[in-house]
Amino acid sequence: MAKKQRQAYTEDFRREAVRRSDQPGNTAVSVAKELGLHPGQIYNWRRQFSRLSDKQFNSLDGVDYSKHESEEVRRLKRELNEARKENEFLKKAAAYFAKHQE
Repeated sequence: MAKKQRQAYTEDFRREAVRRSDQPGNTAVSVAKELGLHPGQIYNWRRQFSRLSDKQFNSLDGVDYSKHESEEVRRLKRELNEARKENEFLKKAAAYFAKHQE
């Protein structure tokens, strides 16, 4: 029996589906049928978005996990790694020249 592959929906798509189902004259069932989804999926997304605000979604224990912050952390880690390598090289060079100066 072949496994059914899951469709990955973007957050914007999910938010738009929930927003449309909340409009007057629409229901989760009608929007789900229109988008080719199971109605339970829209109910699940609605529950998720009502529980998690954007602030909670991007930070945990005071640490900002937004895309911008993550990019900056990666950049700073690269800079730190380069500085450590340069520091090790300079230590070895200083030891070499101190040894040959005597």
